[in-house]
Amino acid sequence: MLNFIQNNITFFPFVAAFIATLLLTPFSLIFIKKIGLFDDPKTRNHPGIIHTKPIPRGGGIPLFFGILVASIIFLPITKTTTPIFIASFIALVIGILDDKFDISPYIRFSINILCALIVVGFGVSIPFITNPMGGILHLDAIGFPLNLLGINFSILLSDIVAIIWIVWVMNMLNWSKGVDGQMPGIVAISAVVIGILSMRFVQLDANSIIATKLSFIIAGASVGFLIFNFYPAKIFPGYGATSVYLLLTVVSMLSTAKLATAILVMGVPMVDGVFTIGRRILSGHSPFWHDNKHLHHMLLKLGFGQRRIALFYWSISAILGSISLTLESKGKIFAIIMLVVLLGGALLFLHLILKYKDNETGI
Repeated sequence: MLNFIQNNITFFPFVAAFIATLLLTPFSLIFIKKIGLFDDPKTRNHPGIIHTKPIPRGGGIPLFFGILVASIIFLPITKTTTPIFIASFIALVIGILDDKFDISPYIRFSINILCALIVVGFGVSIPFITNPMGGILHLDAIGFPLNLLGINFSILLSDIVAIIWIVWVMNMLNWSKGVDGQMPGIVAISAVVIGILSMRFVQLDANSIIATKLSFIIAGASVGFLIFNFYPAKIFPGYGATSVYLLLTVVSMLSTAKLATAILVMGVPMVDGVFTIGRRILSGHSPFWHDNKHLHHMLLKLGFGQRRIALFYWSISAILGSISLTLESKGKIFAIIMLVVLLGGALLFLHLILKYKDNETGI
């Protein structure tokens, strides 16, 4: 009986999303090519481009609808699931527009915030986090009084943290699709780890069941898409894939706060994202400024192939995810600190080495 229940909330949702995305991607490619969603290195001015011929963008379309099909089958329609898919669909639409027209990153960022507000506005938040020193920090017990147009209300710290978390993950994972297959592998591994952790709480509340099912649905869709995105890619995720990143943040928030686990399993793109923002600001550029100095770009300059880089990201995510499932709160915090120190130091070292090489060669 227990095996049937586990299969019903893990295996079957995973397989349904995998098959749906696997079937939808070829059909999506027909539509994508028809409306001209191509990433053409000859016409698109982006320093991070590494491909040499036009590749279809818009992979967020089969990803989103693959997840949606499986969710219709396995998830209930509730005041939780409905708004998160509405927010995800909005992210998909703005992503498709960006894939076609390369809209302003500030407009994209504003839509990210809108999507986060929709999710949080319907009750998905981060009410507490575990204190590594012991006990629970109740973020929903801390409010900030505001007066807007004569109306007095308060905004909870739990909602502020949730909005920041959603927007951050949407952008951080978007930066982690620089080489073929990199992003869907990271998302699939992260979703499985969060799903396994959610299974520990399925008997406590309905949200944990939703989180578990949706986690494995996201993982299944990501693996189905990976077949077309692994090097050499037949389709790129595009900015529409932020719709999937949003759903991944939601499952990390539902039922019980799993931020430490999510931070650890997504540790490499997480640290790379923080390092990138810091580097851009210190160099006098906007955090939204495009460049080719992410970790995957530096590894490419060192001679690593795209497949090796993708496998490197997957391996580290799988190792960190496995570790996170065995650690208590204190252990996770220690692991995160160690990851930040080691990877941050490595990023700084690689950045300085490559900058020295560029100066030597006159680039």
